[in-house]
Amino acid sequence: MAACASLVLARLPPIPIPKIILHLIDCLPQSPTFPPRVALQPNAIDELVDLLRVPGLIAKDNGPLRCCQRLPPPSLSGRRLKGEKKISEKHDKVFASGCLQVENEQKGPRANAAFVVLARNKELEGVIQSLKSIERHFNRWFHYPYVFLNDGDFDDTFKDTVKNYTSAPVEFGKIDDSMWGYPKWVDHEVAKEGIRKQGDAAIMYGGMESYHHMCRFYSGFFYKHPLLMKYEWYWRLEPEISYFCDITYDPFVKMAEANKTYGFTIAVKELRETVPNIFRYASAYKRKNNFESKGLWEMFLERPPEEEQPKPEEGKHDKLPEEILQNEPGENTVPDVDPEAMEGEKYNMCHFWSNFEIARLDWFRSKEYEEFFEMMDRSGGFWMERWGDAPIHSLAAGVLLSPSDIHYFRDFGYRHTTIQHCPANAPARQLPRIPWLEMTTEDEKERFEEDEYWANADPVKENGVGCRCRCDTDIVDVEGKQGSCLAEWVEVAGGWASP
Repeated sequence: MAACASLVLARLPPIPIPKIILHLIDCLPQSPTFPPRVALQPNAIDELVDLLRVPGLIAKDNGPLRCCQRLPPPSLSGRRLKGEKKISEKHDKVFASGCLQVENEQKGPRANAAFVVLARNKELEGVIQSLKSIERHFNRWFHYPYVFLNDGDFDDTFKDTVKNYTSAPVEFGKIDDSMWGYPKWVDHEVAKEGIRKQGDAAIMYGGMESYHHMCRFYSGFFYKHPLLMKYEWYWRLEPEISYFCDITYDPFVKMAEANKTYGFTIAVKELRETVPNIFRYASAYKRKNNFESKGLWEMFLERPPEEEQPKPEEGKHDKLPEEILQNEPGENTVPDVDPEAMEGEKYNMCHFWSNFEIARLDWFRSKEYEEFFEMMDRSGGFWMERWGDAPIHSLAAGVLLSPSDIHYFRDFGYRHTTIQHCPANAPARQLPRIPWLEMTTEDEKERFEEDEYWANADPVKENGVGCRCRCDTDIVDVEGKQGSCLAEWVEVAGGWASP
């Protein structure tokens, strides 16, 4: 098929086919239009998850599943689909369009902040990838500390290797049982059975016990870990992420100066079957505590369909009694009740993708957030369903915060698995790049080649905001895909700015 001409094929081991795989196409290797270039994806399962989160293409034949990832058409290579449009600055604006003189920014005060990384020993290679990226593009200048957390013990190899990749302070901590695992008030067997059922239903990560523990930890406990209690701000890092633009200012300081609480770079839709009841509880918390929306709640609401107005001739007379009597019992009486709706509102599945977030820790520690988490936790949704920390953080923000409290890091280029946001470079605001030879790479030629790669930034573009960005071009930016929630954010943030 012609549709297969721009695909990358990833071989996956046989796995249960989830209900949500609805986008099936025929994409057979023997097709004459199949590309000669076939790339093996190292994290195919994770990539499948994200391709389903932002619907992609799934191909199936008599063999294992194949995950087909679209490449930009030739006419779009080197630039994303979304185009560069200006967003209203009514509630939020880019902290710096283009590059700043980093030498001047370095002279300013530092925030009381740290990077937070949840990882295990086996994820060392992915951690190295993330450290190299954030050090190259930001932390080589600002030297913020790292806090590594694990539900087990970090081995010496992990700790020694991590320290080699940064000159910033590093701490390693263990998560104790009070923050990880089943709480005492939960019937453990009931919770485990709920997780088993999710696995049987092939809900993404639903059958992985540790994933449920991780989501609950990041929803209600990470900010209370002893190693984080001394900090006011945090920047979350995941293994195997990439940054594409130089960040020549201190985002913690800028967030504080602008009185921001929470920052994101990607907003997408959650898989519906993972959170069927989450909105009921979030809405109940809002109603129980008499919280009025500050303008952000609407970002997470599904728009009601516009009802067609009846034509004059269709509604010009009322039903006669005999017509009513001829109806079947229950017909044309009370409208059906949407089981997912609360107070006439329905969750649109949007959330801030929390594998990147920069936020005030005192917001998570606030009485209001703690009460929100407590209610959500006691519902059992972290076990009987597969609630993620991203919708928990987002719905809490929707209840408690306003659009002015949120910052969209539009100028950050960021990628995790197959979801990417990467801006165009700002015209007339680029500065010469400072070389950085990453010394942990033993091969000197490789070091210079890697640095030279970043010396060739993407072209500038009107309304671009990035600094020396060089974006991956093997995938379309998330804003050009179904499942992006950029439009929902823009609407509550004030809309698109006039040209």
